[in-house]
Amino acid sequence: MYAVFEDGSRQYRVSEGDKVKVDFREGEIGTRLEFDRVLLYQGTDGLNIGQPVIAGARIVADVVDHPSTKHFRRRKNYRRLRGHRQPYTMVQIRSIVLPGMERPPESQPQTAPPPAAPPSS
Repeated sequence: MYAVFEDGSRQYRVSEGDKVKVDFREGEIGTRLEFDRVLLYQGTDGLNIGQPVIAGARIVADVVDHPSTKHFRRRKNYRRLRGHRQPYTMVQIRSIVLPGMERPPESQPQTAPPPAAPPSS
């Protein structure tokens, strides 16, 4: 099961759980993003192609990272990159929502169980 969505001037083929680099967006890590320009969906029921988009379909993703674009090193063996590095946002695809389906529930942040107390002797 996969879908193709458009963001900016690029198209991405994604499945649930994939990590994708999209154009930079302001937002903290863990923020939910929705992409509503779904062009194609392939599932168990067959291929669904939008004309140009599938009405009501969207891709739900969570922001995973905003990698730094600058890398500084010490002087020895340092080679400076000359050029441009486009900033991006790494997102993880949470779910593909089709028309008529409900949006996935907001997940609560999972906390680790408290550490077990050492056995007393």
